[in-house]
Amino acid sequence: MPENESVIGLEVHAQLKTETKIFCSCSTSFGRDPNYNTCPVCTGMPGVLPVLNARAVEFAAKMALAIDCRVNWKSFFARKNYFYPDLPKGYQISQYELPLAEFGKIEIKTEEHGPKTIGVTRIHMEEDAGKSIHSRAENHSYLDFNRTGVPLIEIVSEPDIRHPEEAVAYLKSLRSILMYLGICDGNMEEGSFRCDANVSVRPKNREEFGTRTEVKNLNSFRHVQKALEFEIERQLDVLHDGEEVIQETRLFDMDKGVTRSMRGKEEAHDYRYFPDPDLVPLVLEQSTLNKWKGELPELPAEKEERFVRDYGLPEYDAAVLISEKDVADFFERTVAVSGQAKQASNWIMTEVMRELNEKRRPLNETAFTPDALAGLIRIIDEGLISNKIGRQIFPELFSSGADPEKLVRDKGLVQISDSESLEKIVDAVLEECPGEVEKYRNGHKKVMGFFVGQVMKKTKGQANPGVVNQLLQEKLG
Repeated sequence: MPENESVIGLEVHAQLKTETKIFCSCSTSFGRDPNYNTCPVCTGMPGVLPVLNARAVEFAAKMALAIDCRVNWKSFFARKNYFYPDLPKGYQISQYELPLAEFGKIEIKTEEHGPKTIGVTRIHMEEDAGKSIHSRAENHSYLDFNRTGVPLIEIVSEPDIRHPEEAVAYLKSLRSILMYLGICDGNMEEGSFRCDANVSVRPKNREEFGTRTEVKNLNSFRHVQKALEFEIERQLDVLHDGEEVIQETRLFDMDKGVTRSMRGKEEAHDYRYFPDPDLVPLVLEQSTLNKWKGELPELPAEKEERFVRDYGLPEYDAAVLISEKDVADFFERTVAVSGQAKQASNWIMTEVMRELNEKRRPLNETAFTPDALAGLIRIIDEGLISNKIGRQIFPELFSSGADPEKLVRDKGLVQISDSESLEKIVDAVLEECPGEVEKYRNGHKKVMGFFVGQVMKKTKGQANPGVVNQLLQEKLG
């Protein structure tokens, strides 16, 4: 068989962080009792009329402007007809022929495949569906319409992605931009940011696309990568066996790491789109778009460039720090207090990130503050404690938000830097280890690490490593 390549296009649904739904005044708050955030409009009762949420339009347009889309001055809402139990009206209000925005782009970079521009075909507004909850134990299905009518934007990429790693990089970049704009909370577990992937394979250097499948509702970056890797291999195996790939919709089984057939793939005509008769065209003035464009914050790519330029950070550090807005803000506030950009970056990328991953909470919801990290960097620079002690106390600092110097002094962890005191301990170690002393003097210089370790053991890790090394070198010659 000829060498093949995969072709991937992504459809991302992002819930907009408005206080009320897109066509009614019901709350969009997550976690309320089932069917609490509902009204006759969002549950599709006869005779009701939708009223468009102006803030949702603003948020959608700002996302379009942030990724260089052309925002259409006039767009239309349409009814997308399909019949699921969690869609109470029997149709979804969406946009079809003339969406809010078109022709944008996202810049990505992967370690293996380098930088790349991914085209964005369109951004359109629509309402979310409800949620079906299936109980095998009771042999019943329940419907929760709280999510029905929550405003969404669907962001459709061009089929420019060739590798699962590029798909993940694209999604991370997209999510980061949404969160910097403050228009989506990016919570993939709660479904605020979710993705469907269209996947096909074809011989390299051929322009025609292969038969595609759609993998639905991927709600983590890891699941996106695993689902795409499996589906690409599955399609290659099908072609290798001389069979044809079937156009269909598939679901990803997270436990087994496989995709499974769900149903035949719908086409646009299956939904019988037609203009919504209850909604007038959406018309945007250029002056309004100019105002919204002027309100855009510094976006991730701009911030990454500034971190490299102004703080002298490596590109890798800058890319990690800007991936989450609260982490980038934390870094800048730490540097403003400490003046130590690289040290702040190192602590955030190692200790802070580890704690965040373990506790599964955003940084801005923890007790740890930039002042605390700046204080920790300061007492290490001043020699009050070593880096090792700093790492030991970090989990407690992170959880409690305590003042680092006070914590160190209260626990009796102040570093021993007094040469006279350390000299006695060094002498004792050398006296106890004559064999290792002889090895060192015979050229085995790596034994120095053993001596340092023994001094640290006797001082419970509180000896100043620099002073210890200096004393050992003086005495060993």
